[in-house]
Amino acid sequence: MSKLQLEVVTPDKKVVSAEVDYVSCPGIEGEFGVMPQHVSMLSGLKIGALRYDSDGKHQFVFISGGFADVNNGTMSVLAESAELAEDIDAARAQAAKARAEKRLAERGEKLDVVRAEAALQRAMVRLNLVAQAR
Repeated sequence: MSKLQLEVVTPDKKVVSAEVDYVSCPGIEGEFGVMPQHVSMLSGLKIGALRYDSDGKHQFVFISGGFADVNNGTMSVLAESAELAEDIDAARAQAAKARAEKRLAERGEKLDVVRAEAALQRAMVRLNLVAQAR
């Protein structure tokens, strides 16, 4: 059976480089899946969880926006930020969630609601991935 080469990179580092059987990605138009021999495509990504399967095992990666390019048996994910589920600091994510919830609850005049909601969403996705990785 053929494999799909998955590359997940950020401006700072390469997070994943692996041959996989399947990838599920958080596209801006909704979640989508990619398997080996998938047709070429390009998609924007939103904050969410990327899941890839290899040899019957699920692996999870936090993605904070970016793009996915599928071409010639390779899926390249260019993410603003990304981290493996096992590398997520649960205490830090919980603190970020509490800060974002506090900002949204106070709703001060200078509150950037979009930014606060994005911070809350990032923290919640990270916490969900930590729970799934256990």
